[in-house]
Amino acid sequence: MKPPVKIKVFVDFDGTITTTDVGEAMFIKFGNEEKNRSIIKDWISKQIDSSAMWQQLCDTIDFFDEPAFNSFLDTIKLDEGFKSFVSFCTEFEIPIVVLSDGLDLYIKKIMSREGLSEIPVFCNTVEIAPDSKLIMGFPYTDEECKRCGNCKRNHIIDLSSDEDFTIYIGDGLTDTCPVQYCDYIFAKSSLLKFCEINRISYYPFNNFYEIKERIEELSLKKRLKKRHQAQLKRREIYIQG
Repeated sequence: MKPPVKIKVFVDFDGTITTTDVGEAMFIKFGNEEKNRSIIKDWISKQIDSSAMWQQLCDTIDFFDEPAFNSFLDTIKLDEGFKSFVSFCTEFEIPIVVLSDGLDLYIKKIMSREGLSEIPVFCNTVEIAPDSKLIMGFPYTDEECKRCGNCKRNHIIDLSSDEDFTIYIGDGLTDTCPVQYCDYIFAKSSLLKFCEINRISYYPFNNFYEIKERIEELSLKKRLKKRHQAQLKRREIYIQG
């Protein structure tokens, strides 16, 4: 059954769908831990952008041990309520799109393992070279903003219209831009702090069971009020073409 209002859900991956930041954990485990923590710290403090961070992290791995990496992925868990949330969205015909500044190398393997391959995923790419080095790819960068390797804002603009009520679910730094263009925000961790500081209305969450319950309430309403500031920011992009 379709809800009365056209709802579209955009969701972050690392630390949101998963219980840990997989990308960070991956490079700390398989690369130079001390150096990689320093690289990540430089990114958090905005000394380097996301693309530079990922490339530098990849450069710390001289030989990528794929079997060991696959064993590592077996330890990664999803939020306990995520699959239930996906089933709910399927029942109500609410589209879900995963937007991540992480890597397809682990995201698509985890989604496939969990039987969730049908959910569209937009993220950065990695290839394993013949010499077992990692080669980064950034198919979704934005020419005017280099902060993130994958511009989540652009996906939201491209995949929604003024008729849609857009929902964003996230937890981290790369979510601070896209939430400014969405009508309803579920936030935790550093994203929650960002929303508070910038006076962006949000709904705090601990797990996807809470999100499911809230969206179910929203989906039954005949009319949903869009966030005015998000509408204005979307229109700025539409005008720019």
